[in-house]
Amino acid sequence: MQPFLGRDFLLDTATARRLFHEVATGLPIIDFHNHLPPEDIAADRGWENLGEAWLAHDHYKWRLMRWAGIEERLVTGPADWRARFEAFAAVMPKAYGNPVHHWAHLELWRYFGLDGTVLSPATAGQVWEAATACLARPGFRARGLLARMKVELVATTDDPADDLAHHRAFAALGDTGLRMIPSFRPDRALALADEGFPAWLDRLAAAANSPPVRSFDDLLGALVQRLDMFVTLGARAADHGIGDLLAGEERGAAALDDMLARRLAGQTPTAEEIADWQASLLAALGRAYHARDMVMQLHVGVLRNSRSRLFDRLGHDAGGDSIRDEALARPLNRLLDKLDRSDELPRTILYALDPARIAVVATTAGNFQDGSRAGKVQAGTAWWFNDHLDGMEAQMRMLANTGLFGSFLGMLTDSRSFLSFPRHEYFRRLLCRIVGRWAEDGHIPPDAEPMEALVRAICYENARDWFAA
Repeated sequence: MQPFLGRDFLLDTATARRLFHEVATGLPIIDFHNHLPPEDIAADRGWENLGEAWLAHDHYKWRLMRWAGIEERLVTGPADWRARFEAFAAVMPKAYGNPVHHWAHLELWRYFGLDGTVLSPATAGQVWEAATACLARPGFRARGLLARMKVELVATTDDPADDLAHHRAFAALGDTGLRMIPSFRPDRALALADEGFPAWLDRLAAAANSPPVRSFDDLLGALVQRLDMFVTLGARAADHGIGDLLAGEERGAAALDDMLARRLAGQTPTAEEIADWQASLLAALGRAYHARDMVMQLHVGVLRNSRSRLFDRLGHDAGGDSIRDEALARPLNRLLDKLDRSDELPRTILYALDPARIAVVATTAGNFQDGSRAGKVQAGTAWWFNDHLDGMEAQMRMLANTGLFGSFLGMLTDSRSFLSFPRHEYFRRLLCRIVGRWAEDGHIPPDAEPMEALVRAICYENARDWFAA
């Protein structure tokens, strides 16, 4: 019997063990998509206790606690941090098979030296005291936690209307051993029907120091002005979170201006108008990304904020999201083809939340490789409800079967927690298991050098070349 999360966890062949221990484990991390608060990195935030560090923003943990029947006051407050932590600890023995069970223990072991300790009601007090004592030390503030995991670069997720003050403050610090760059997230610009859309346009115009947005060209001009500001602070990517990628038409300026005018007058746009607005703006932004050699990331297929009572109390990202089941292949290929026809398709990463769409994403990515860059259009790593062992393995196998595995950009945390970076270790162990099995089953040549080069590329080098070079 293998020890729980032991030294050779997931490494079930000699080749896998060699690849992980000698190649993958020492590589730095390029985390090219996450939701860490830039103000916490700029200020090098500290935490008073493990509950605050672990449970303040982690909706993965919140969902498990709700599944276990824990009342909301112990999930998102107002109970004190110790009580909330003890409630989470009580869930752990019931969470076998969920990746949070693995992640939580890897976080305790890798950051706080609690190797071998299994979190449960019986050990909760010991874990609390040991981790909280560590967090009181200088090396356990925000940037210290990142350094412990050898994080070279973090790309945060930022609204175009954000003033980026925290990014500028961090840049003014000089060489800290860490790069933090913003990523352009213009989801609000696509949300024509949202109640807050007109107010957001005012915020955008203020951030861009531009006149009020009253036409599509006004909007695009303000967005591009902000995009250029992001680029000056090192941005290498834009990111779009899209519930439905709609099969709309790219419309002319007059039609788009009319849609905007009626929306600002309080009229509700039709489904056709919403689709055409999305298609027109995504195409225009895609061209802007291409002109600046930026990466376009498309996260598609979320049904957000399904539980109204939870959303009313806590707002977005509270653990009330699920997989949206809608057609994807036609509008996705249509958007990419529109940009490719004029040779303005940017480097692109596609993520599908619906696991049934992994093959759609991988085969669509293959349609738009043009020889200009290895893996110019990427099938992104297993995302959100899929970043467990089965989901990540399925994604990697599909990519290897239908595309070019060696160009894969590998793992990202997509997390709001500074303690989430052992997820990269989790991914790297699984990657080495897959490649090790291929070698020992005779599916690939047993030559060490090509296998090692593949592991280095997927774990680190490909992402470095796309986002940090």
